[in-house]
Amino acid sequence: MLRIIDARTGEPVDAAPARRGLTRIEAHTEGFDVTALRLLLVADLLVRALELGGTPVWALLDEERQPADLRAGAAALGIRPFEDGRDAAAGLGEAQILHVVRVGGAEPDGVRVAVAPVHAQAPPEEADPAALRLALLARRRDEPVRLDADALAEAHDTLDRWRRAVAGWARHPSRPIPDEVRGELRAAWEDDLDLPGVLGVLRRVETASDLPDGARFETYAYADRLLGLDLTRELGNPA
Repeated sequence: MLRIIDARTGEPVDAAPARRGLTRIEAHTEGFDVTALRLLLVADLLVRALELGGTPVWALLDEERQPADLRAGAAALGIRPFEDGRDAAAGLGEAQILHVVRVGGAEPDGVRVAVAPVHAQAPPEEADPAALRLALLARRRDEPVRLDADALAEAHDTLDRWRRAVAGWARHPSRPIPDEVRGELRAAWEDDLDLPGVLGVLRRVETASDLPDGARFETYAYADRLLGLDLTRELGNPA
């Protein structure tokens, strides 16, 4: 069960209601900048995590000033479209509402999922979108992120290495994900959406000497259902 720290109380709450009722996720972005993109990315990851657990989700965007620019930037990062929250006041009978907000930003009623700011030396359009997504995933959502050329280069190199590795592992017979590894992945993302923890599991799987390559492939493909990094993109390409 995914549990999230409520920024109002500092206490963990269940992100999914009992009996898998509908969860509404509303992102309050307050303009278009890299922090707004990170906020939408966190909301996207919440949607993915809940859907992986079998919870129906209704994702909304509350943005009045620059919605078109924000939606375009989000699409480049592989963030799925959100409905316009301004037209959804009546609701759909959701059993849980999670408001994704900036640290020090909007204070809507209900559970608040706070996202720390991004300090970037360059606008996001100058970065490879997939590398930018990975760089934003590399720190917990409540910790500030400093994006510079080194951080983006490291993310780009990691993404390139993982995609080539996944393509290579796919040439071997498939093997099931070890129960221990699957449990570590879920324990990380269900603990307040600990994405650095998920990435840490993938790094261990990458170099573990006792795992068959087919199991590595299945592990990365499974984790990418949450991460959205298109890790299988190089499948079928020449080595």
